[in-house]
Amino acid sequence: MLTLTRPFSTLTRLARAATVAFVAVAVTLTQSLPVLAQGVPVVRDAEIEALVRDYARPIFKAAGLSSAGIRIVLVNDPSFNAFVAGRRLFINTGALMQAETPNEIIGVIAHECGHIAGGHEQKLREQLEHVKTMAIVAGLLGAGAMVAGATGNSRGLATAGMGLAAGGGEFAQRVLLQYQRGEEITADRSAITYLNATHQSGEGMLKTFQRFQTALSLSGAQVDPYRISHPMPQERIANLQSLVEKSPYRENKDSASLQQRHDMMRVKIAVYTQGQAAMARLLRKSSDTLAKKYGEAQAAYLFGNLNSALSKADALIRTQPKNPYFHELRGDVLMKSNHPKDAASAYAKAVALDPAKSGILPVSYGQALLAVGTPDSAKKAIAQIQIGLARDKENGIAYRYLAQAYGQLGEVAKAELASADGYYYSGDYRNAKIFAMRAQQTLKRGTPDWLKAQDIISSSPSGKKK
Repeated sequence: MLTLTRPFSTLTRLARAATVAFVAVAVTLTQSLPVLAQGVPVVRDAEIEALVRDYARPIFKAAGLSSAGIRIVLVNDPSFNAFVAGRRLFINTGALMQAETPNEIIGVIAHECGHIAGGHEQKLREQLEHVKTMAIVAGLLGAGAMVAGATGNSRGLATAGMGLAAGGGEFAQRVLLQYQRGEEITADRSAITYLNATHQSGEGMLKTFQRFQTALSLSGAQVDPYRISHPMPQERIANLQSLVEKSPYRENKDSASLQQRHDMMRVKIAVYTQGQAAMARLLRKSSDTLAKKYGEAQAAYLFGNLNSALSKADALIRTQPKNPYFHELRGDVLMKSNHPKDAASAYAKAVALDPAKSGILPVSYGQALLAVGTPDSAKKAIAQIQIGLARDKENGIAYRYLAQAYGQLGEVAKAELASADGYYYSGDYRNAKIFAMRAQQTLKRGTPDWLKAQDIISSSPSGKKK
């Protein structure tokens, strides 16, 4: 089931400001995902995350990043955009939904890997310091000229000093933007290298830039190419065209099975984030009957008759019995229909069939077991949720269910500690500390749980342990 977090402010403004695709945003590397999640409306979905990781895996290997611990984060934003922050690669749902082929998204990932492998974020920080120094020097020179002009009663020299001070900032800004444009071109070229290494076409990248060029032309906006951080689309197309044409893999296409998974992902994002009308528009252009049936089943679950949704989910399972996400959908429908025991069985199959070993599916299984309402099912729920958290410790929602399960069993201290973890990984450090202190009051000093509570209490406002 696709879930959306509530958006906050800080990074949302940064992400929205980066309205041109392939943006490298300079965000403090010490920030954790919970801190970032406060500004980015994050999407969690086992199916979409597994697909995007499958897109990224060969590119990461080609870029030498396969062991670098890169985490992909899905952002609920309709614009076609992606950006990097530290070791996290953010991809908008708008990019996933608008891209007609996997190759287009793979090109996006390849470009962002160019930024990560090239250390562009750290280099950008160094360049910012350099530019800041330039601006300060220009300001001091300008101030000196103004003082000299005033002392010598030279109005012209004072005016020149004011111009020098103002122009220094303008010059520094242009130097920085020129530097960023150079890094974008470098990342584009690196992307083609990674695509060639994995025997994939660069046509998806060209199609993306052509889309931007069309959008820019239709907007009628007059853009100063020296005042933007990215090269103009036509410039990027010209730079890449010959490289793509020379590639022996230019004509390579995505496999039919990968394209089908991509189509189903697009339909799922459309119906969850933009409703049935958006899904219908996508399906009009799709010839994939399975994607159509999947979209109709998701729409029935979200907006229609739950009996119909269950029938549609069962029909999908008959088509692909080993597809874990069809069983997950069945579990979602049964949970919504208030049949938690049957939902637990469906989720159990999804967990068993999941090749990606997502941390999300065991949590859904645990949630259903928790809803059964017996002490035995609560114990089983704890086991499943802990499996999910072992794979994905930053899943804030999972801690909420874990706290409920411990609460059902009367284990108050463990419930409060789980709540503290949940608040911590959601970025609410104030409540995290409150619940950690409450848990410590009844936990035995020096035990692992007591020490975990102490770590939360000692954490700094940025989320780092002291």
